[in-house]
Amino acid sequence: MMSETIKKKTNKSAGKNIRALRHEHGWSQEDVANRLGISIPAFSKIETGVTDINLSRLEQIANIFEVSVVNLLSLDHAEEAPVQDQSLNIVQKKLLDRETEIASLQRKVILLYEELLNKNGVAH
Repeated sequence: MMSETIKKKTNKSAGKNIRALRHEHGWSQEDVANRLGISIPAFSKIETGVTDINLSRLEQIANIFEVSVVNLLSLDHAEEAPVQDQSLNIVQKKLLDRETEIASLQRKVILLYEELLNKNGVAH
């Protein structure tokens, strides 16, 4: 189970990101609430982190803003993001790229290894 604190933090940061994205698009709470088919107070609760956002709601919101759910949760969109956060994001992205690279290399190695085993017939 996710601990309550983590959940609260997630709701808060997702809410912050959603608000920032909404401002970037120049939309009102009403605009987004209408697109989601929910009331303005209900949407306001999402933005303030009061509501536990479930995955399907997150996907719906991500689609509206044309971002990924991961972006919605992690990207600290908050308008007042300090400069060092920017460089942290860059480092995190580089790390992710590396991890993806390593994972695909590992897959290749495994495939090659299986190919070799098959070629040599596993009669040891």
